[in-house]
Amino acid sequence: MTVHTEVGAYSMGLLDERDRRAFEDHLAGCESCAAELAELSPMAALLKGVEPVGAAAGTAPRAADPQAGGADVTQLIHRRATRQRQHRRWQVAVGAAAGIVLIGGGIGVGVAAASQHGGPGAPAVAIAGQLHSATDPGTGAAGTVGLQAKAWGTVVTLDLSKVHGPVECEAVAVSKSGERRVVMGWLVPAPGDGVPGHPAHLVIQGGAAIPRGDLARIDIDVVNGRTLLSIPV
Repeated sequence: MTVHTEVGAYSMGLLDERDRRAFEDHLAGCESCAAELAELSPMAALLKGVEPVGAAAGTAPRAADPQAGGADVTQLIHRRATRQRQHRRWQVAVGAAAGIVLIGGGIGVGVAAASQHGGPGAPAVAIAGQLHSATDPGTGAAGTVGLQAKAWGTVVTLDLSKVHGPVECEAVAVSKSGERRVVMGWLVPAPGDGVPGHPAHLVIQGGAAIPRGDLARIDIDVVNGRTLLSIPV
C-alpha cells in the first residue's frame, strides 16, 4: 500500500483493518494527507450510501470491495480535489461578483457595484463599444448602453440607475423594422438601483440576435408593464 494515495479510500471507509491502521499511523505525522482528508471528508459523506447508476431495481447493494473498487474511487476523488484546488480562487471571485440571469431567451451577466463608503459605486463591468445614454423625464430612470457588433448579433452592456424596486425588468432590443428581442431580464429589489439607500447602479450585459446596424433603440421595460426608459441607438 502506498499510504499517500489512500486518502480517498480511507475517507470512504474502503480500507481493510490492517491498511486502515497503517494509514492512521501515517496520518499522525503527515500534514499533507491530513489536509487532503479534511478536504475530502464532506464529499465522502455525500457519496456514502449512493448506489451505482446501473444497479438493478430490487437488488441489494453489494458490499464494497477494497481491492476492486478502492483504487478507482481514490483516483476519482483525487482528480476532483485537484480540480477544486486549482479553481478555488476563480470560483470565489465569480461567486461573489456575478449572477447569471436567463429570462425570455436573453442571457445576462449582472453586477451591482457599491462603494465601501456608501457613495456611488464604480461599475464592475466595463461599458464598452458605442455608447448611448438617455434619461426618462417621467420615470426618472437613466441609463447608458454600450453596443458591440458581433457576427451573431450585438453585445449589449447596460448601466442603469434611478429605478425603484421591487420590480421585474427586462431590456428589449428594438430593430428599425419594429422587431423586438429580449436581451436580458433581472429583478430590482427594494429600495432599487441608483437610488437613496442603494446608490450603486445596475450593470448588466447580454446579447441580441439583431445586427448592430439594424438596431433602433434599447427599451427598459417593466415585465408586463410600462416602459421605464428608451435609449435611441
